[in-house]
Amino acid sequence: MDALDVARWQFGVTTVYHFLFVPLTIGLSVLVAILQTMWHRTGDEKYLKLTKFYGKLFLINFAMGVVTGIVQEFQFGMNWSDYSRFVGDIFGAPLAIEALVAFFLESTFIGLWIFGWDRLPKRLHLASIWAAAIGSNLSAYFILAANSFMQNPVGYRINPDTGRAELTDFVAVLTNKVAMITFPHTIAGAFLVAGSLLVAVAMWHLVRNRDSADTPAYRFAAKFGSWVTLVSAAAVAITGDIQGKIMTQVQPMKMAAAEGLYTTESPASFSVLTVGSLDGSRELFALKIPHLLSWLGTGDPNGTVHGINDLQAQYAAQYGAGSYTPIIPVTYWSFRFMIGFGMAAAAIALLVLWSQRKGRTPTSKWLLRAGLLMPLLPLAANSFGWIFTEMGRQPWIVFGEMLTRDGVSRSVSLTEVLTSFTAFTLIYAALAVVEVKLLLRYAKAGVPDLTPNPDIDDTHDDAERPLAFAY
Repeated sequence: MDALDVARWQFGVTTVYHFLFVPLTIGLSVLVAILQTMWHRTGDEKYLKLTKFYGKLFLINFAMGVVTGIVQEFQFGMNWSDYSRFVGDIFGAPLAIEALVAFFLESTFIGLWIFGWDRLPKRLHLASIWAAAIGSNLSAYFILAANSFMQNPVGYRINPDTGRAELTDFVAVLTNKVAMITFPHTIAGAFLVAGSLLVAVAMWHLVRNRDSADTPAYRFAAKFGSWVTLVSAAAVAITGDIQGKIMTQVQPMKMAAAEGLYTTESPASFSVLTVGSLDGSRELFALKIPHLLSWLGTGDPNGTVHGINDLQAQYAAQYGAGSYTPIIPVTYWSFRFMIGFGMAAAAIALLVLWSQRKGRTPTSKWLLRAGLLMPLLPLAANSFGWIFTEMGRQPWIVFGEMLTRDGVSRSVSLTEVLTSFTAFTLIYAALAVVEVKLLLRYAKAGVPDLTPNPDIDDTHDDAERPLAFAY
């Protein structure tokens, strides 16, 4: 073990942990905005209750996402300074815009939304949550544009004097074909998580409090969340199909590694399940669907999908001696876990809708248990998707331009990286406990009681009232 190995583990752990909060923030911001819009248009109190209820869960998650996201910016300078030096001229541009435009838009209007209840005009207050939601989605786009450069470098040149990559076409970076499909795929995955959370919380209250006065609100939340989950699952499948074809064009090794395909095949089959040697190089048993991999990779059921061995020989001749093959068991299983967990969440959403047919209220404890698992399934699917995306690119940190081993900070020792890795892991573990306890506490509390409090004196001028958190 050396500093490179620990630096990779540290970045992987902190990134995956941070991304647990990102999809829920992105998806829930829009769903809360939709719920508030429904209240604004109909005046139905149940939509206001659901807006404040799920809005509180959104704010808890947003705060934790901000805390964990700050660490990501420092990682590049701490452990990956050579990478930052090489690609900073390009990578820094979309990240700077994300911070100065998208994040500021999001955070500013979230503040207005939090403290603007009963202070701002209804339309302006509604516009605040929509602006925050737009900011969340814009943040995702600029970050994905930066990451997509690592997958498919465009709009740059290598300066022969400095050896650095320099930006030549910022529009090309923002319209990178990888970014253009990764963004809708990621957003669809975010709505899959957010819809699942709506269902899980609503189902818990429906099964435990069937005669509650708030049952209509929970019934709507369960149905709304289920439909969001199903539509998002379909969007994930469609965008994932397009993404797979683009991935085969720009990173054929990643597609081959996703299947564990060592020899070039035409047509190529997709293995639903394969049992092989530990290194993934030898197949012992496989359950395959003929022609499916060719369709996923090329759009042609008889298309050619290049194998790992042929691509390894091609890359060795093009880039020099060395291994250009990622860790096959990781790419193979992360790809399937990504698909499987997402499909499982959609199946549970379908069961929840079926349980509420013809005005019925779900009572099954088995369905409740399945519903409580729903948010965890798409969260796992999102995480495995990112593991596949990043691990499948290895050994490149910038595909075709810079190897991961060449991007690590040379001045950082193994002891220093181990110290920061241990510290981050312990801090994140503590934050995980805080996050889970807060979410469970406020989720169990249920929708708020909107009955006016007679002890509050509203006769004073609004300017004299203390600024208070809306919840």
